[in-house]
Amino acid sequence: MDEESTFLPDLTLGYGLFLVIWGIAVSVISASDSVTSYFPSFLGAPLAASGWMAKSNPEKRKLWMHIAVTFGLLCALGGTRFFMVMGDGLDYASGSMLMLFLTGSAYTALCVRSFIQARKATQ
Repeated sequence: MDEESTFLPDLTLGYGLFLVIWGIAVSVISASDSVTSYFPSFLGAPLAASGWMAKSNPEKRKLWMHIAVTFGLLCALGGTRFFMVMGDGLDYASGSMLMLFLTGSAYTALCVRSFIQARKATQ
């Protein structure tokens, strides 16, 4: 397995861990009692697990990366709520929504681009 082929699983693992830490940190810093403040963590855990599984099981990498991009898309879609609350100003909750939208969109776009390149390479 060369360095190029582990980029996306490494990115997925890192992005998932980032989301887990973000959700916990924002919930603690804001002293939120709401379970929804952990939403980034709930999406980050399966992303990190998918990245780890893709790295440790190269023969099942395609499956795990498709699962991961599904959660990346859920991040982007979950973050679209920011546009409904942005008139209320930027606070911890809306900042998390914006972060999910931007990072989820970028991650999903990178995955789709990688999937297209991989498909072209096999033809």
